[in-house]
Amino acid sequence: MPSLALKLAYDPPYDWPALLRFFAVRAIPGVDEVDGLTYRRTFVIGRTQGRLAVAPAVSRTLSAEIWTSGKPDETVITAKLRRLFDLDAPGKRIVAHLKRDATLDPLLKKRSGLRVPGVWDPFELGVRAILGQQVSVAAASTLAGRIAMKFGKNAAKGHATLTHLFPKPEDLADANLNGLGLTTRRAATVTTFARAVASGPDLLSLDQPLDAFVTRIAALSGFGPWTAHYMAMRMGHADAFPASDLGVRKALAMAPEKDVLRRAEPWRPYRAYAAMHLWASLSD
Repeated sequence: MPSLALKLAYDPPYDWPALLRFFAVRAIPGVDEVDGLTYRRTFVIGRTQGRLAVAPAVSRTLSAEIWTSGKPDETVITAKLRRLFDLDAPGKRIVAHLKRDATLDPLLKKRSGLRVPGVWDPFELGVRAILGQQVSVAAASTLAGRIAMKFGKNAAKGHATLTHLFPKPEDLADANLNGLGLTTRRAATVTTFARAVASGPDLLSLDQPLDAFVTRIAALSGFGPWTAHYMAMRMGHADAFPASDLGVRKALAMAPEKDVLRRAEPWRPYRAYAAMHLWASLSD
């Protein structure tokens, strides 16, 4: 029996399958996975570890089952799940705002329920973003899985494939990343990031203004505006926008970055959702 069962409501339009596709290709072996219409992962909150499973329930609701080693904090878990699946976004307002743009209007008609995939743990997101620099999504997932298997703690028994917790910043701050397939530069970036978060947890605070967060993250060695904006998008900053992203530029006929930023001005304060639609359009 789960330690906690939750019903998570949302306002339509909401494209759960699209979210799952995003998570599925970025899943970290041993840590999270997608099975059919269900998302599963391991987690740790304070001294309590556990795993969860989330799937569609009745109309406008997701059902979450959580198994924990101790008493679960319902308030914290609910907030994390709502952020992970972007359940509090004003979907109808976002659609109404972005459809005013001639470029975005046909994209919104095809995928009105697109949301920005969130994140359970910002540190995990940062490491995953580093690993994804200049390699395929699949390769980055493989590297993340190797890190989790070597430096993450074993998860509580009870599931065949969710076997590990993703490492904490302290676990990677002085870790020897040799032999995992990372380039020397990428390994150094992971170490730098882990040390920065371990010594200053507020670096990944969700309460920071977008510009402040981007400035601090982009200043880290091995990072830059693209990584900072990508992280900000997934951490809940609705106006984050990776203007230099190749996919965004492709969707806009390879417009220069300065022109992308100019065209994106009317999309504020929902530029992150515009980016999701531009990325999705590349598969049409």
